[in-house]
Amino acid sequence: MQAKDAVREAVKNFEPYSPGLSIDEIKEKYGLSQVIKMASNENPLGTSPLVIRALERKAPSAFRYPRAGNPALLAALSAEYGVPIECLAAGNGSDELIDLLLRIKARPGRDNIVAFDPCFSIYVQQSRLCGLELRQIPLEEDFSFNFEKLLAQVDENTSLVFVTNPDNPSGHAVPASELVSLAMALPEQALLVVDEAYADFCAPIDDYALLPRFAALENVVILRTFSKLFGLAGLRLGWGAMPEWLADYMLRTRLPFSVNLLAETAGLAALEDVHFRQATVETTLRGRARIAEALTGLGCRVFPSQANFLMFFPPKPAAEVFERLLEKGIIIRRLTSYKLPAALRVSIGSDEENATFIKTMNEILADANAG
Repeated sequence: MQAKDAVREAVKNFEPYSPGLSIDEIKEKYGLSQVIKMASNENPLGTSPLVIRALERKAPSAFRYPRAGNPALLAALSAEYGVPIECLAAGNGSDELIDLLLRIKARPGRDNIVAFDPCFSIYVQQSRLCGLELRQIPLEEDFSFNFEKLLAQVDENTSLVFVTNPDNPSGHAVPASELVSLAMALPEQALLVVDEAYADFCAPIDDYALLPRFAALENVVILRTFSKLFGLAGLRLGWGAMPEWLADYMLRTRLPFSVNLLAETAGLAALEDVHFRQATVETTLRGRARIAEALTGLGCRVFPSQANFLMFFPPKPAAEVFERLLEKGIIIRRLTSYKLPAALRVSIGSDEENATFIKTMNEILADANAG
């Protein structure tokens, strides 16, 4: 047997993660000088000026290793969110923390994982890579959560239950009180993992965010990211609040220095820039309302969203709308990977990007709207 044939069966049919199209490849393909990317839920205002200055100051130290465990970052997160530092863990994006949760908590060949369908592809891929049974419950027709059906799949071997709130790609969110009830209904050995990557864009946030209720919950992991609100998607930085015993295992098993020196520096600076965060939220909420109203007026079925994106079904074939947007230099996201070929997702951009997107959609859907 050749080495290439001696590969675990679980990985032989893996497909690589499919990110949104890049600006450079669209410029090259269509001969464009300007391209707007509204596909990957990135910060509409770019990178915080405080972060840029902090990175410039720290860059000469890039040859140094960061401190193990990133204690300065965890201390800053503890102060910002009121979570004990012993209950915090940071990672190379929240993806790393999801992977570690599965490796630490779930036992291959014995335990199962429960999630909705569709869900974040990392839940699916890493469960499979770890040799774990993944039980998925379809979302309701309106993309809402049916927690009764979810709980019906939970048994004495369920290790982790994943819920993304707000959800991707729909933007649907439930009040935090419903998540508290779900956590209380789980068997003793199971943990509820709530991915709050988009929680900062909920309005009002106090109604939806579970993080402020963390102290009262013993069986919950809450994941957050610096990629969206803080504008650090390219540096890969995530963190989680979790039971102290689990945070300890995270520290023991995480690859050394997986949070690099510049990512930690950027995270510390981003936490300080309150004005940038406030401007990001204001821009996002304003743009979300504006785009939703415009798309609805063009005959699209737009789903209510508490995130920094909108999912919609256009009155023309989604593939056609997507391609015509690309030709005009606007990248949004097709949702075929979510098994939603008739749907599209647009990230909320700057005021100028939103206006350009709306104008272009008017041009593309003009005949369908007139009909």
